[in-house]
Amino acid sequence: MGFILDGLESEPYDRQYSDWELIRRILRYFSLRKHSMLIAAGAILLRSALDAGVPVIISRGIDALASNPTAIKMAGFVLAVFVLLSGTWLLNYVRQTHSARAIGDVVLKLRQDVFRAVIRHDLSFYDEQPTGKIVSRVTSDTRDFANTVDLTMNLISQVLSVAIIALVAFKINVRLTLLLLAMTPVVFAIALSFRKIARKVTLNARRVLARVNANIQETVAGIAVAKAFRQEKSLYHEFSDLNQQAYRIGFLRGITLTSIFPILSGTFGIALALVLYYGGRSALLGMTAPEASKAGISIGEWYLFMQAMGYFWFPMTSIASFWSQFQDGLSAAERVFALIDAEPRVVQRDNRPAPKLKGKIEFRHVHLSYTGDEVVLPDFSLTIEAGESVALVGHTGAGKTSVARLLARLYEFQGGEILVDGHDIRTFDLATYRRQLGFIPQVPFLFSGTVEENIRYGRPEATPEEVEAAARKVAGGEWVEALPEGLQTDVGERGSRLSMGQRQLVALARVILMDPAIFILDEATASVDPFTEAQIQEGLETAMQGRTSIIIAHRLSTVRQVHRIIVMDHGRIIEEGDHQTLLKRGGHYAELYNTYFRHQSWEYIEKARELK
Repeated sequence: MGFILDGLESEPYDRQYSDWELIRRILRYFSLRKHSMLIAAGAILLRSALDAGVPVIISRGIDALASNPTAIKMAGFVLAVFVLLSGTWLLNYVRQTHSARAIGDVVLKLRQDVFRAVIRHDLSFYDEQPTGKIVSRVTSDTRDFANTVDLTMNLISQVLSVAIIALVAFKINVRLTLLLLAMTPVVFAIALSFRKIARKVTLNARRVLARVNANIQETVAGIAVAKAFRQEKSLYHEFSDLNQQAYRIGFLRGITLTSIFPILSGTFGIALALVLYYGGRSALLGMTAPEASKAGISIGEWYLFMQAMGYFWFPMTSIASFWSQFQDGLSAAERVFALIDAEPRVVQRDNRPAPKLKGKIEFRHVHLSYTGDEVVLPDFSLTIEAGESVALVGHTGAGKTSVARLLARLYEFQGGEILVDGHDIRTFDLATYRRQLGFIPQVPFLFSGTVEENIRYGRPEATPEEVEAAARKVAGGEWVEALPEGLQTDVGERGSRLSMGQRQLVALARVILMDPAIFILDEATASVDPFTEAQIQEGLETAMQGRTSIIIAHRLSTVRQVHRIIVMDHGRIIEEGDHQTLLKRGGHYAELYNTYFRHQSWEYIEKARELK
């Protein structure tokens, strides 16, 4: 079976909960809807009593009509059965209405809690976990959790029905009832033997569904690259293999969960044969030997007992198989609670509101390792004065982006300190701290909506006039005029309707509207035309004005306009100074300049033209 379960290992943050621990947590959610649950429970109790009353009325009718049949008696019994059935329908409606409301509220609260946990996690969590798998827990698993709750409500109804029917059966014939109940431990032993198997197969089914969701999400996100390299067929085959695995596991789950009913039905058949034999003999004894009727039972009682057996056995098998079916919901609840309980790696020591920052930054002997094996920053120290702009340069893997992300408190560091205006950033309330940071990642992300809405993202309370003023500060606002509908232009999913340069300009306007004390830019390496590059550089100058700025630089024009250049290699600072000083020194920066930056200068371009 190993090949069927390939790739279905648990996630690093998964944990195992006992059944009772999960049930206790589920009940805590239902305590919010006590009123609806009490009404539903009352309706279940009354309905169970009416359900049990139907065969009793029919039994009494059979005995009465057998001795003295009249039209009036028959009409009376029919009317009584109709009233009971109408009552059960009405009570079932009350129960379904209130339980649906309670379940809906519980799922709403559960999804709010799990989504709050999702957005609380730091970026390292998303580096390790595929987005599709997280989405599956928030949507599919919470929905299936609701189905399990409905199953539990049905179980309560069936337990009450069994209790009432057992009392009626004891009243009819104690010996037959004891014979019937003797099979109950056998039924429960069979059902409980399925428990662990059911938990395992349902958990695997949810994991493979999460893999399918992750595959679809990744395929849609990267469809442009796939089409550019004509890899549609490869994508299809990859999804087909995964879908086949999902089919096999789903089939195994279905077989496991449904096989318990035939097994229990077979057990029921044995009990039915025994009761039918002994009960039938008693009924025949009562018919053929009236003088022995005290030892037997009447035809009506025999009918009632057989009906009672049916009413008793179906709920009993449902109760017995409940734990196997319930594992489906418990596995869903386990995955949801594991996501809620996953500990964030970025942990604040205090929660003090950040004061108005001036922007002095100090890295003191900072040690960073993302995985525990590979050290990214072994002993990093750097001081940036308030209002100073610095550019971080170096080869890929030098640690430039890590420095920016640590300052934004997106990742946790393992040693040293990071201070802003003399305060340890681990003591700040992150909301008030990040409100004073303007961070633009290497690939600016835009949310679905208009350009105006995306600029306002950092300051939702900003007026349309403030948004437009911020947009006009970037490159004189010429880029806004080039948009089809100005600031009301729809950016599309992830900003797909805008060029990369336009997305960068929107991101710059967003930062200017926030007016942060510290500006962090992981400058994009995407190729843009010279005119757009000039607009971006002009926007950068505006964004950096009067702010402490950290630029992860990839372009010569950016490097030249900062106060200080920090050259990094394997997490260490090996050189620092301005552009001309570092060039004259002829060290690592000069090598970087000749390799990456020199071809971006106008002097180099002019010389290349002359050589041609």
